[in-house]
Amino acid sequence: MTPTPAQPQDARPITPAWVQDAVFYQIFPDRFARSGRVTGLNLQPWGDAPHFHRYMGGDLWGVIEKLDHIASLGVTAIYFCPVFQSASNHRYHTHDYYNVDPMLGGNDALRALIDAAHARGLKVVLDGVFNHASRGFFQFNDLLEQGEASAYRDWFHVDGWPLIAYDDSRPANYAAWWGNRALPKFNTNNPAVRDFLWDVAEYWMRQGIDGWRLDVPNEIDDDSFWQEFRRRVKAINPEAYIVGEIWGDAHRWLAGDQFDAVMNYHFTRPCLAFFGAHTLDHPMNERSGTGRVDAMDAAAFAHRMAEVSAMYHPDIVRAQLNLLDSHDTARYLTAVGGDHTAYRLALTFLMTYVGAPCIYYGDEIGLPGGPDPDCRRAFPWDEASWNQDTLALTRALTAARHATPALRSGDFRVLHAQSETLVYARENGDSQAVIAMNAGHQHADLPLPGVTKAHYRDALTGEVFELCPCQTVPVEARSARVLIPE
Repeated sequence: MTPTPAQPQDARPITPAWVQDAVFYQIFPDRFARSGRVTGLNLQPWGDAPHFHRYMGGDLWGVIEKLDHIASLGVTAIYFCPVFQSASNHRYHTHDYYNVDPMLGGNDALRALIDAAHARGLKVVLDGVFNHASRGFFQFNDLLEQGEASAYRDWFHVDGWPLIAYDDSRPANYAAWWGNRALPKFNTNNPAVRDFLWDVAEYWMRQGIDGWRLDVPNEIDDDSFWQEFRRRVKAINPEAYIVGEIWGDAHRWLAGDQFDAVMNYHFTRPCLAFFGAHTLDHPMNERSGTGRVDAMDAAAFAHRMAEVSAMYHPDIVRAQLNLLDSHDTARYLTAVGGDHTAYRLALTFLMTYVGAPCIYYGDEIGLPGGPDPDCRRAFPWDEASWNQDTLALTRALTAARHATPALRSGDFRVLHAQSETLVYARENGDSQAVIAMNAGHQHADLPLPGVTKAHYRDALTGEVFELCPCQTVPVEARSARVLIPE
């Protein structure tokens, strides 16, 4: 099939309309909720320290049971780490792309989850691991059994026979993800492999999912592969969301012919640097996916976030998946030395900045966690352990976002940035919101040079202010105001 040609660089990209209005929630399935319906398994006790190779036993039936909690957060879309059959708790070692892992409840559980989520107005986005498979993937297992005679020999990049798939004393003689012999890399130059992966994408779209998060898609270094992927996915659902895991510059993939957006780690690092400036755990971050982060003042932070807001076409920016942390990084709370005020300030910025905010499961109740595997702890369902202030703030912020068009689709404009104080506006025509943030440890009266209305309500406290550009607004230490015109 002929690949879709690239769009001209000045063409307006078409992104799913629902994404700019969405609030995402990322779930690592093994650690979110255990239903008890999947039995006969050797599991860690729920809540034990996470291990690279052991299972907690979370499943998709458990997610269904907790959809009321998810919906109560103001979430409108769920992104799941991989759910397909695999011999790993994270399931990036795919065995069977057409079957949900039986430990998660199998295909019936995913079908029930999609239906239950959609009934609540929640979208479902799955993780697509298409760069590599696993030693248990049937076609690769055939290579292990049949050697050079395998019918699937050209599905992978093999340098010699027999395959050195388990002997760690010798290097693997086939291409594998970052040299990890458990993750053999697909030969996506092979038409049979391309058709197989595209068919997987189409199959699950027809089952009703709302999009794909693509794992390390830059490692399939082939624009035509992703152009055809997009064409096939969008042919089934033009409003499907395609978001890539690209940590650096993503212009190549965001020209309108491949992805709708990327996971916005350009957002993550400055949020660590400014809101966590006083308490950054440098050794922790150096071991984490974000790497070392150095403190920023308000002026540097504002400059960088203005750059990030203008990095791509405005429609792409509004579709970016903004995140403070993920399964690949230390949790934000731990990365900033356990400072809950830093997390709450960053959460406020996440919910009032341009793009689609994503909450990593457990962050809403103050779940800590260091680098992998500690960032993948079991969700503590004992509400007595929850940070209720963080939970209440999460709900207040998502409610404000859903109620205020400017917070979902408005432009980002910095009004004031000095020392540890920041004021910015989100503006969309006549709709405006003004956010005043005090990351310092002293009360501050912050200027409002860009207010356009007279009466504002703080969405976080309910206080009402009569304001003009010559006035200031009081903001307590380590807190923020989200001012919405009355």
